[in-house]
Amino acid sequence: MSVTTYTMEMPTAYMQSIFGQNDRYIKKLETDFHVTVVDRNGAIKITGEETEVKKCVNILSRLFEVSQNGSEIEEQKVDYAITLGQEEKEEELLEIDKDLICHTISGKPIKPKTLGQKQYVDAIRNNMIVFGLGPAGTGKTYLAMAMAITAFKNDEVSRIILTRPAIEAGEKLGFLPGDLQSKVDPYLRPLYDALYQIMGADSFTKNMEKGLIEVAPLAYMRGRTLDNAFIILDEAQNTTPAQMKMFLTRIGFGSKVIVTGDASQKDLPQGSRSGLDVAERVLKNIEDIAFCTLTSRDVVRHPLVQKIVKAYDDYEAKEKKGNKDIRKNGRR
Repeated sequence: MSVTTYTMEMPTAYMQSIFGQNDRYIKKLETDFHVTVVDRNGAIKITGEETEVKKCVNILSRLFEVSQNGSEIEEQKVDYAITLGQEEKEEELLEIDKDLICHTISGKPIKPKTLGQKQYVDAIRNNMIVFGLGPAGTGKTYLAMAMAITAFKNDEVSRIILTRPAIEAGEKLGFLPGDLQSKVDPYLRPLYDALYQIMGADSFTKNMEKGLIEVAPLAYMRGRTLDNAFIILDEAQNTTPAQMKMFLTRIGFGSKVIVTGDASQKDLPQGSRSGLDVAERVLKNIEDIAFCTLTSRDVVRHPLVQKIVKAYDDYEAKEKKGNKDIRKNGRR
């Protein structure tokens, strides 16, 4: 094993951002690539096995370029840069970071954070209907919302329609007080949260009062034709095949549709078929309809969420294989 040392010049301001508080980002690089990284008078020295040092240098160079572009270096970005670096795809980090969708009301830029998210955003730009499939935390709904608000602000559509099936997540909530809107609001809360963060509560309220933004349960879509609108159906794994067909046949001229869902989190009655599963089989070969599947690698919440999603994926795959083996042995 040949040990080598490489020296990188980097301005102190950028170095502080890339090293992280108490050098926690650099410690991740040291652990994953078995190298030593030290700051010597404004220069970074990386020591270790030659191929690992090269990977580490490439990652630090990409993070430096991202930081130069004005982007904040966050833990998720460092973790994903390490993942790309291990696959020698760190060049992709800069392409992902360049794709600015819009800003939140507080001025924070909204961008895709993974290759999967970048492909999802590109699919939304290039197709009339996009199905965003994947586990919790992959940004399916949030990115769709950002794209919808951007299209609305750019006058590409005249209104935004957000909907989801009103199904309780494995719990019986019983009687809910208030009028119909009060009863359905708890089911639609995640959509409101994203709207408030990106658009701001005042702007959202004004546009909602004008009828330019509509947040409603899926049942409200029946019998309508939705022209010149950006329509998002969230939690689509909880639709029945009939509901999904009803929804997709509401689409009018000049509209764009995003359907998001996680097949592993169905709240339908036992034995019921999901409209999302059926749609994937029925519509997969139709032009201008795209299916984007995000995975645990695209989770952008706390790093622990990524590990939880992967652990469940592995468990469910093992369980499915076990059931298949039992059936196979039973037929012998």
